[in-house]
Amino acid sequence: MTITEDAILKVLSRVQDPDLNRDIVSLDFVKNIRIENGAVSFDVELTTPACPVKDMLRDQCLNEVRSLGVKDVTVNMTSRVRSAPVYGKQLVPGIRNLIAVASGKGGVGKSTVCINLAIALAKTGARVGVMDCDLYGPSVPSLVGIHNKAPMGGDKKIIPHEVHGLKTISMGYLIERNKAVGWRGPMLSKMLQQFLFQVSWGELDYLLLDLPPGTGDVQLTLTQSTPLSAAVLVTTPQDVALRDVEKGLAMFKEANVPVLGIVENMSYYLCGKCSKKHRPFGEGGGKKIAASEKIPFLGELPLDPRIPSELGSGEPIVIRDGDGPLGTAFRELAGKMVAEFSQISQTWSPGPGVMEV
Repeated sequence: MTITEDAILKVLSRVQDPDLNRDIVSLDFVKNIRIENGAVSFDVELTTPACPVKDMLRDQCLNEVRSLGVKDVTVNMTSRVRSAPVYGKQLVPGIRNLIAVASGKGGVGKSTVCINLAIALAKTGARVGVMDCDLYGPSVPSLVGIHNKAPMGGDKKIIPHEVHGLKTISMGYLIERNKAVGWRGPMLSKMLQQFLFQVSWGELDYLLLDLPPGTGDVQLTLTQSTPLSAAVLVTTPQDVALRDVEKGLAMFKEANVPVLGIVENMSYYLCGKCSKKHRPFGEGGGKKIAASEKIPFLGELPLDPRIPSELGSGEPIVIRDGDGPLGTAFRELAGKMVAEFSQISQTWSPGPGVMEV
């Protein structure tokens, strides 16, 4: 039997991407089919290197092509991060997607989640940056262990610090340590625009924006004038935190920014003696609000007694914990986030009255 490209595409059309609910042929994922001396090779170009079902898709492709009687099959799993649709906003050169990481209130561990989520993405091969948008209380320098001033390049743009595979910028890189920022709204907005357009970000697949808590000037500036691709909301199980999440959801909805889902931090701790999950702050709050708002629940992150003492160490959890339960939890969270992002970038529309740039 002669193996043809059409025959290969026909069997590969039976391989479904479970996140996008379409087959990989109609999604145009199959590239560069080569048939030489009875051997078949081809590329499968996914929408992100962090795809959580990458290995499953590869195995299905191998099985389908082997069903044609081909014994020598090579599947090269590649990726190209697409840009999500952005409407009515000026794009940031070189940056494919901007994702806001937000919380309704302080103290929920949002910055810790943002940094570790970014590192988990970078570990998959994605090009990732983090922009610390809390100009009054920047925390990124302590989380990544960098307190040096960011240098200025020859093009008069700020050069971001690179650490743990990330490019990072923060107000903490521009002012003396422990010096307070006493700016009003217009100055804050100007600085945020400088962080976006006057920093040498280069080419990034994802720029994560670590927003300050609440729904004040900084948040409104970013949601209304920044080309945000999507947002993630971080909460804890307590009722007061969950109520503030609703305000954040309303803010992003009004700005036509799709929300990828909710992350519940400090959900539980594992007892060292009985290995059971104990939930001192309650249970099920994040899932409940996600269900009521009809948005995804991305997952729970555990409360760990090591975290407070390690926050200023400059060695984030994903680096320090590796394959431990915390590191694994963040990798799984990153996979779920990009899976939701792939769906939104394929299907989301901003509603009536919003024009695409």
